[in-house]
Amino acid sequence: MAHDELSALRYTARRVLRHARWARTEGVRRLIAEDRLYPAERLRTAAAKRRWRSRHGVAPGQARPVFLVGLQRSGTNMLVRGLDAAPEVEVRNENDRELFHRFRLRGDDVLLDVIGRSRHRIVLVKPLCDSHRVAGLLALPTGVPGRALWMWRDADDRARSEVAKFGDASLRALRAIAAGDTGIWQAGGLDPALVSAFDLDVMDPHTAAALFWYLRNRLYFSLGLDQRADVQLLSYGSLLADPVAAAHRVCTFIGLPFRPSFVADVAAGPSRSPLPIDPRVRALCDELTARLAGVAVGG
Repeated sequence: MAHDELSALRYTARRVLRHARWARTEGVRRLIAEDRLYPAERLRTAAAKRRWRSRHGVAPGQARPVFLVGLQRSGTNMLVRGLDAAPEVEVRNENDRELFHRFRLRGDDVLLDVIGRSRHRIVLVKPLCDSHRVAGLLALPTGVPGRALWMWRDADDRARSEVAKFGDASLRALRAIAAGDTGIWQAGGLDPALVSAFDLDVMDPHTAAALFWYLRNRLYFSLGLDQRADVQLLSYGSLLADPVAAAHRVCTFIGLPFRPSFVADVAAGPSRSPLPIDPRVRALCDELTARLAGVAVGG
């Protein structure tokens, strides 16, 4: 068997095992809803978008790219499902094989082609694994200037959800980065020396997930995104607390009329106790949480 075929087989096996774990820990219904596996719903959405294109479609090159970035398990799927209800929005999620390969963007030329030939008013792209490249993505020569939404979630809730779906993936990634592997997407934009400052041999998966939350979300500030008018910070907590107000802010920012259907499926889960995260990592997460919450929009 060729190396590429073996790699693809291993990748598929990991995805199957991950979905099985997610179904076991969170339930099959949630898995189906999150991955949009209801055929009737997908067909209705596709039909509505075709009708919109035939009646109101914009000229090629006039679609606005909107990049939804941040960290996995931060509520981005909920936001995508809501905005996908708008027929004028073309959604390009991470499982779009034309634009993504194993959840990473194939290349700027492919991205520009997808955006350039769209006849929707907005092309919503979710390149979470390429979040560290968002400034470069916004600088691409698109016909209409792009926007970016950086979505963040409470560190404990996100770590709990991460471990439930991906197991010790964050711990394994951090160990790889500390060992010098800069080729994995998790290493993008990170300082390996900062990762190596922690004893990863004794770290538990929840603490590792919280540390990874800190390392990735701090990019919002270290990349200077907090100083950009074309990037908006969105709190998952604010979306749950006041869905209508949060959705209005998002719609105003990206240039989309608000519809109640955008937040029809927004529902808060049960409140849970804080995780027993290592005190040093807890302090870092608390400090960054205060900075993120202090940003006016979505805090």
